[in-house]
Amino acid sequence: MSKKAFMFSMGVIAGVVGGIVAGVLYAPKPGEESRKELKDAICDAYDKHAPQIEDAKRQALESIDLMKYKLERQIRKLNNSAKSKKMQKAKELEDFENGSENEFDY
Repeated sequence: MSKKAFMFSMGVIAGVVGGIVAGVLYAPKPGEESRKELKDAICDAYDKHAPQIEDAKRQALESIDLMKYKLERQIRKLNNSAKSKKMQKAKELEDFENGSENEFDY
């Protein structure tokens, strides 16, 4: 499923749930009866759309794992770059110190 299709399906699901909640909350019924209807409607919607919900959940977790991997890779690159620069500076300092000692040899 492409990212656009995934986002569209998540929007549809959110719209359906929001419509159900709004409809039940604005209905002229007692609170207990409205809550029971809301619970039943949400359970029915979940049962009806369980495969899409599970697919969306799986895709979200895969995206999170991919982002973690990319972030860890970037952090490793930055650490390696910093270590490389430190090593280069240490070598330059060592070369400078060795050059200074040789400069004053008579």
